[in-house]
Amino acid sequence: MAAQVADAAGERTPVEGGGDVEKLSLPAMLALVVGSMIGGGIFSLPQNIAAAASPGAMIIGWIITGMGMICLAMVYQKLAVRRPDLDNGIYAYAKAGFGDFVGFNSAWGYWLSALIGNVGYLVLLFSTIGKFVPAFSGGNTVWAILGASVLLWLTHALVLSGIRTAAFVNTITTIAKIVPLVTFIAVCAVAFDVGVFSEDFWGTKSGLGGVLSQTKSMMLVTVWVFIGIEGASIYSKRARKRSDVGKATIVGFLTVLLLLIGVNLLSMGIMRRATLAGLPDTSMADVLSSVVGPWGSIFVSVGVIISLLGALLAWILLCGETMQVPGEDGTMPRLFGRINKRGAPAPALWITNVISQVCLLLTVMWEGAYLAMATLAAALILVPYLLSAAFALKLVITGETYENGSRSRRGRDAVVTGIATLYGIWLVVAAGADALMLAALLYLPGAAVFIWAKKEQRALRMFKPYEMVILVLLVAVSIMAIIFIVTGRLSLT
Repeated sequence: MAAQVADAAGERTPVEGGGDVEKLSLPAMLALVVGSMIGGGIFSLPQNIAAAASPGAMIIGWIITGMGMICLAMVYQKLAVRRPDLDNGIYAYAKAGFGDFVGFNSAWGYWLSALIGNVGYLVLLFSTIGKFVPAFSGGNTVWAILGASVLLWLTHALVLSGIRTAAFVNTITTIAKIVPLVTFIAVCAVAFDVGVFSEDFWGTKSGLGGVLSQTKSMMLVTVWVFIGIEGASIYSKRARKRSDVGKATIVGFLTVLLLLIGVNLLSMGIMRRATLAGLPDTSMADVLSSVVGPWGSIFVSVGVIISLLGALLAWILLCGETMQVPGEDGTMPRLFGRINKRGAPAPALWITNVISQVCLLLTVMWEGAYLAMATLAAALILVPYLLSAAFALKLVITGETYENGSRSRRGRDAVVTGIATLYGIWLVVAAGADALMLAALLYLPGAAVFIWAKKEQRALRMFKPYEMVILVLLVAVSIMAIIFIVTGRLSLT
């Protein structure tokens, strides 16, 4: 019999398997969005953007990126209201719009992206600690991997103790990580030099290429720092109020967008672009120390450590939830759908973190591990983003959920979902052939897991005709990727 559990509002929610589904408040949902979006990327942003674009191109890039990402955020906000029957947005929207295999691949790609991103976070975290403890320098020494492994399994144990407990800890770390960012913005706003900012404004003397090329390069950098915008929709079934999903998504996105723009824009008024471009990872620390002295670097480094700890927790939470919902409805093998007595998706978490541990061990012999992990994680998540936007656009075109709505509302939604879909297509194309081939190589093994789930359901047909076409394309691109890797035309770093 399904268990029943009282949430904070006094309601009782039936749960298959005897576990409790813990309900999350709006602040907790908001912290999941902000906490998953703010990891290590924002602390490296000054250098990353300066290496790609001049101030003028940077401003254009932020305008375009802001429009595209706010439309994507609004997609998740609107779908949470229009299709409240769908839980775990990234997966459920793709499945509802385009079938089982596409939905499965959306969940699979998102899960792999989160898993790989977690390994990247651990490497960057211990690389930052390496500034104080030389044995951890670089983030992928033997001692660093040992420390990262201990931290990974401590976080695993925390999440297994209950989603609400882990979400509370995430809320605390999210608040803590915002403090150094706000401090940085306040200090740099006072020290901002218009002359430094306006020097070679369009990059004509920098050798970065034309404004269009700079803008494209800058926008690709921003993809990684926006990952996590969908955090609230992943936890939609645990929201105390369904409307909280949309509120957390929009407020969380706008909060992070303002922080990102503030950090990026103000940095270019503190140091010249060429100097910023030559800084190491966590370049925010060097920018602040140039204004206030050595304590600025220590302050930001501590902020990075707190931020990465919080992001790791948020993303391990998302990993488990991403696999649990499709496991519960049969799209994934039933093993993934089970939850423990505290409501945590235990089997999904164990599988996720065992694979994370293996990847972590492999980074010992992988130079540039963090950047490679971040690039691959971003490539994997682009397709799920595009599928969410395309599903929202499909609802507008077919009129589904708009039967009693006004024509003007449908028209506004057509604009928003159209922009989000075009932006999603641009992101996939702009990621480049190399990144997409590597992503296909990781998507392909999922087909075996999909077949496993179909066999559990005793399905008469594994793949529909159009799904078989998708599978054949994945196989073809994966074979090409393997050939290119063997011949040296495609690098894993």
